[in-house]
Amino acid sequence: MEEEYHGFGIATPRTISQFMYKIYAWMFAGLFISGITAYTIAISKTTLVRNPIILVGLVIAQLALVISLSAFLMRLSYPVALGMYLLYSFLMGLTLSFIFIAYTSGSIVTTFFITAGMFGAMALYGYFTKTDLTKLGNILLMMLIGMILSIVVNMFIKSTLFDLLISVVGVVIFTLLTAYDSQKLKEMGQRFSGTPVVREKLAILGALMLYLDFLNLFLLLLRLFGRQRD
Repeated sequence: MEEEYHGFGIATPRTISQFMYKIYAWMFAGLFISGITAYTIAISKTTLVRNPIILVGLVIAQLALVISLSAFLMRLSYPVALGMYLLYSFLMGLTLSFIFIAYTSGSIVTTFFITAGMFGAMALYGYFTKTDLTKLGNILLMMLIGMILSIVVNMFIKSTLFDLLISVVGVVIFTLLTAYDSQKLKEMGQRFSGTPVVREKLAILGALMLYLDFLNLFLLLLRLFGRQRD
């Protein structure tokens, strides 16, 4: 029977570094799965994921996986939690296949490296800074909610200028979220001294958090600077 001990205490530097390594390893694994899946679907020229009903189904499935992982992580076994994360990455890849159709390959690659640079810089800042970023959490949450509402409103008014403003604000939000989440995960690693199984599951949750930060930052930058196909 799986142990459910959630102990907190003082972790060693080695434990913290191992915890963060696993987070980034799974994050990059998720991005790799999404990227390969999206590219494969795009070059296959399948029309399956262009069906609105299927797209809505994919979005609902992705939301269900994220909510389930976040809410029930400690009740799930490690293989199930990992499988859900990898499945989410695959489903997101199916959804993202449109970017290889809408944007040129050169602009996608360029935007990816720009995103990687910005993400890496902010992740390092969040990890090493002595500034407490806790207060940013509520502010960024409110900004994120405002951004989502603005996207919904713009679906009706269809303002190009408003869409540009939303994208710029979104870049700011997810850039700051990267630093905030990086510091939050480091503090989690510092305080946590539970069982190896629980640490492994928390690393999956951390990977999902940073995966979403990276992916949203990439998509927003692509909207701003990506070159669309003719």
